[in-house]
Amino acid sequence: MYAFPSHTAASIPTSDETPTSDLPPLLVLRPLSDTWLSALNAKFTLYSPSSPLSASVHAALISGAYNRVDPALLDQYPSLRCLVNTGAGVNHINLEECKRRGVQVANVGETHSKNVADYAVGLLLDVMRRITMSDRYVRNGLWVTRGNYPLGSKLGGKRVGIVGLGSIGSAIAKRLEAFECKISYLSRKAKPTVSYRYIPNICDLAAESDILVVSCALTKETHHIVNKQVLQALGKEGIIINIGRGASIDEPELVRCLAQGEIKGAGLDVFEHEPNIPKELIELENVVLTPHQSVFTPEAMAEVIQICIANFEAFFTGKPVITPVVAD
Repeated sequence: MYAFPSHTAASIPTSDETPTSDLPPLLVLRPLSDTWLSALNAKFTLYSPSSPLSASVHAALISGAYNRVDPALLDQYPSLRCLVNTGAGVNHINLEECKRRGVQVANVGETHSKNVADYAVGLLLDVMRRITMSDRYVRNGLWVTRGNYPLGSKLGGKRVGIVGLGSIGSAIAKRLEAFECKISYLSRKAKPTVSYRYIPNICDLAAESDILVVSCALTKETHHIVNKQVLQALGKEGIIINIGRGASIDEPELVRCLAQGEIKGAGLDVFEHEPNIPKELIELENVVLTPHQSVFTPEAMAEVIQICIANFEAFFTGKPVITPVVAD
């Protein structure tokens, strides 16, 4: 997961200090960049986990990269009544426990969806047209010594199966319509508002697809949802793209299938044990790898800051958070 530059220790009270302003107190449970720090300091009195006053604060800023919200954390901060997560994924939050304790949970809603969808299509084009590998080929002087680089495949008209047609999956599908792709999808249930074909079984979806795009949330049900059987159903000409969560794919099995030519290629922005990536995966030439950055653009981060602030402002004025997350 992306690591933001840490704040300086002096920026957030760490001792038994009384607030110096009437701004609402906010517990910060993740590192902050200068931009975050400046925006939050203008609206709130910030406290770090080491402050003795932290246990009495009612609202906290969290991140899946740094925090696991479980009974132990909630016991540590018993006054918490609002958690705002700086990402969209909430697999690190025990939503049932938060509900039981009366803790509101918010994330950034659909802020990231368009950026992630753009990135997914970029990864797909890169893998199919071999853009990154062609770049290396030219930079290494191989065009001169070996001639033209092997051709890639076109994206237009391909059959694309999307695993998880939420806000991100829907945005990906919309972009792929411009390439005249034939889109099918798997979700918890069929969506009557879309015209794409619903396939309720993932092996069937893979068998009916040239490309499988994983954009689902990580849950107990979706852990390793892409396994050996799914990859075999995708087949030797199949491409897989993952911009969801690394653990949605059985990573050792994916490495084996790629190495043995049982699928054609992959574009991966997420991994099962980030930031650690299997050496065998790094050595493969039919894979494009990026460091879990599909959501991050300066524009998106500015939006995220404002949404987080708006959620806290709603909470502190007695209103419901604006982008709530609730247990199913």
